[in-house]
Amino acid sequence: MKQKQLFTGLLSFLVLLSACSKKDQETIDTTYPEIDVAAASAFPKQCSEVQRGQPFTAKIHVSDNKELGSVSIDIHHNFDHHSHSTEVSACNMEAVKTPVKPMVLIQTIAIPGGQTNHVVEQVINIPADVDPGDYHFLIRVTDKEGWQTIKGLSFKIR
Repeated sequence: MKQKQLFTGLLSFLVLLSACSKKDQETIDTTYPEIDVAAASAFPKQCSEVQRGQPFTAKIHVSDNKELGSVSIDIHHNFDHHSHSTEVSACNMEAVKTPVKPMVLIQTIAIPGGQTNHVVEQVINIPADVDPGDYHFLIRVTDKEGWQTIKGLSFKIR
């Protein structure tokens, strides 16, 4: 009799544990957020050009299955032709050169809470005296759980 009660109790515990485990798995976010650089209004796009001394508005389309967290922008020169582009198409590159006064920008933009789709519109000022040439525009989107997606675009400052 005690063995039957012990077996029934153990079986009930395992069924309950299995049900809890499935519920926990359904609520855990393991999906990476997305960056849509192909959206019609997205900017910059691969191989875009911007002008020194003129601001431009970056439009970054991001989404997540649960909740977005933040977007980070990193602009730096590519005068040495290093690569972290995530795009298939390559851009025409200028000759390798030594930077004198390259543009560098690292900025994090918080996304309002509770959003699963958002378009970040950020005005970026290009100083008139920065080195023209090849640059990278890296976008990092992080969701509330900490998952991160990176897109690396090549662009030129003229």
